Amino acid sequence: MKTQPQAGKGVRISEIPEGTVRKRKSVLYNLGKYKVLYLMFLPGILFLLVNNYMPMFGVLIAFKNVNYADGIWGSPWSGWDNFKYLFSTSDAWEITRNTLAYNTVFIALNLFVGVGLAIMLNEVKNKAMSKLYQSLMLLPYFLSMIVVSYLVLAFLGKDSGFMNSTILQMFGGQPIDWYSEPKYWPYILPLVNTWKNIGYYAVIYLAAVVGIDEEYYEAAVLDGASKWHQIRFITIPFLIPLIVIMTLLQIGRIFYADFSLFYQVPLESGALFPVTNVLDTYVYRTFLIGGDIGMSSAAGLYQAIVGFVLVLVSNTIVRRIDKDNALF
Repeated sequence: MKTQPQAGKGVRISEIPEGTVRKRKSVLYNLGKYKVLYLMFLPGILFLLVNNYMPMFGVLIAFKNVNYADGIWGSPWSGWDNFKYLFSTSDAWEITRNTLAYNTVFIALNLFVGVGLAIMLNEVKNKAMSKLYQSLMLLPYFLSMIVVSYLVLAFLGKDSGFMNSTILQMFGGQPIDWYSEPKYWPYILPLVNTWKNIGYYAVIYLAAVVGIDEEYYEAAVLDGASKWHQIRFITIPFLIPLIVIMTLLQIGRIFYADFSLFYQVPLESGALFPVTNVLDTYVYRTFLIGGDIGMSSAAGLYQAIVGFVLVLVSNTIVRRIDKDNALF
C-alpha cells in the first residue's frame, strides 16, 4: 500500500482506522447538511447551559461557611456541617415525612384522576362540549398560587367562608376555624393540588387516548366487549408507557414540594406547621431567621441527589419488569 500524506503530527492517514475517518466525514456531512436545524437547536442548548448547568457552581455553597465579605471562593470549608445541622434538628423527621407523604398522594391522584378524566373526556362525542370541559379543567393550572390561596380562604374563612356560612349551616353544623385545625389539612392540600393541576395531566393523557387506533375498539365491539372491557384491555395498556414516564418524572421530584402550595395556601398559620411544613418551607423559614445560605444549599443538593437516585432505582425496576416501558 502506498504511503499517504500525513494527517497530523507524525500520524499517517493510513494509520487512522477507517471507521474513525468515516465517522469524522459523517459528522461533518451532517453538520453541513442540517446546519439550519443545528442553529435552531443552539438557543435551547444555550438556555440549558445558562439555567441548568452554570448554577451547579452553587453546589460548593453546601460545603462552605459562606462569608459575604470573602465571597464563595474565599469562604472557609465547613465539610458536612450544613448537612448535619439539617438532619439534627427536631423537625427533620416531620418535614421529611410530610414531603414524602404529600408527594406520594399527589402522584397517585394525578395518575388515577388524570387517566379517569382523560377517558371520560374521550367519550364526549360533542366536540364543542369536549373543548369546553378541557378549558374549564385546564384554567386552574394557569392561576397563581396566591390567587388559589385567596379562593381557598373564601371557601374556608372562619367568619364569611362558604363552608361555614352556607354548607355547615345548611346541615346544622358548627363553624370550624379551618386555619387552626391541623387534622383537616392532610385532606385539603391534596384536594387543592389536584384541582389546580389535574387539567394538565388529563390533557396529556387525553392526547395519548385520542391517538389510539379506532380499529381496536371496533374489533372489540364486534367481539362483544363492553365499554369497561375496552378501557381495561385496550385503553389502559396503550397508556402504560406514558403512565410510566409521567410517574418516573414525578418520582424524581418527590423530595421537592410545591413551595407556594404549602406556604401560601395555609396562610403561614403556625398551628398548621406540623402538617404543612415540608422541606422547602422549612429551609425558607430557616434562611429568613438565620440567613444561613449554606444550609439552604445543602437541602437543595440533598433533594437533587435523592431524586436522582429514586429515578434510577424506579427505572431499573420498570426495566426489569418490562424493558420497553423503561425511561432509559
